[in-house]
Amino acid sequence: MALLQEWREIAYSQEADRAQLQKFWTNYFLIEKGIYEKLLADPTNVERGTVKELAEKFDVDVMTMVGFLDGINDSLKVQNPIEEMEEDTVVNLGFDTEMLYKNMVDAKADWLYNLPQWDEIFTEEKKKELYVEQKKSGTVVKGPKIGRNDPCPCGSGKKYKHCCGKNK
Repeated sequence: MALLQEWREIAYSQEADRAQLQKFWTNYFLIEKGIYEKLLADPTNVERGTVKELAEKFDVDVMTMVGFLDGINDSLKVQNPIEEMEEDTVVNLGFDTEMLYKNMVDAKADWLYNLPQWDEIFTEEKKKELYVEQKKSGTVVKGPKIGRNDPCPCGSGKKYKHCCGKNK
């Protein structure tokens, strides 16, 4: 069984009770925060190695590293083959800082996008700009409503009710 599938069965278990899952995720988020603190301390350094080597380097078990790799994958400059990942698969943690910040905002992970390490990477204004940009990206903006007697937006010159607004 691929490691990612194993991780997802543990992390999203239907058999585990709510309290067990809550404890599992609380523990995971603390570990994840610690890994991000280390990575963000030197964002230009690209960590590479096998899944097992990175787990050892960050002092976590392999399954936790698999979960971390799953979470960071969308923020990487070169994504890892997470679906087929095994302990000896070589992976990298070369992330795009802006993408990572936005993905943390999107995940509502305030314990991550509020880490003090971000202050060394982005100005307060830049963080605010990235935050707003990410929040707006999920907002659907509707155009103005066309009234029956307004000119048709197709450019025909007719009223909307006599053109595209006809009940055909």
